[in-house]
Amino acid sequence: MDQELVRKSFPFFEAELRDVIAEQGILKEVSEGDTLIEEEQYIRSFPIVLNGVIRVTRMDEDGNELLLYYLKKSEVCTVSLSCCVDRARSRVRAVAEEKATVIALPVELLDSWMSKYQTWKEFVMVSMRHRFDELLNTLDSVAFLKMDERLERFFTDRYQHTKTTEFTGSHQDIASSLSTSREVVSRLLKQMERRGLIRLSRSHIDYSPLIENNL
Repeated sequence: MDQELVRKSFPFFEAELRDVIAEQGILKEVSEGDTLIEEEQYIRSFPIVLNGVIRVTRMDEDGNELLLYYLKKSEVCTVSLSCCVDRARSRVRAVAEEKATVIALPVELLDSWMSKYQTWKEFVMVSMRHRFDELLNTLDSVAFLKMDERLERFFTDRYQHTKTTEFTGSHQDIASSLSTSREVVSRLLKQMERRGLIRLSRSHIDYSPLIENNL
């Protein structure tokens, strides 16, 4: 892998650690919708995002998807890291929200890196704190917000992480992410459209009015 790319992507790592990443890492280009990590699989390599956005979710027995958080540039999925450390099966699913580039690193490196490289340890600890905060936000949303409020947060959170104000997909895709029914989402989207917060078209939602309303 190009050492200059690694240096520019991770200037906060020790030079030695960057050299190891360049030597051991595998650069991967993923398209929108590609799965990087599947639930119940053993993780042999963990991805660090160089660009693009990765969606991390949990699935229930009925196939409904609960959005946990997004990963963006220079971020790593700490839930998958914990599974790597314990050699456990993955508890989450990671899917490319948009075209992305990641570095896949072997899980065998984790134990030695935590003790050998202080910057890696700090990186993991900061990532864990951020992911924990996001999981608390998700829990608060499910426990305390009405579904219309959760739907609005779905779009505002997506904007904060992707900087896009357009959603391409079905109402069922959103319903799965919020663990509710398509009928509920469709009804609430119509209400949002009447309020002037979104613009609906076939398999496309423009939620820029909602974002502008929240600025």
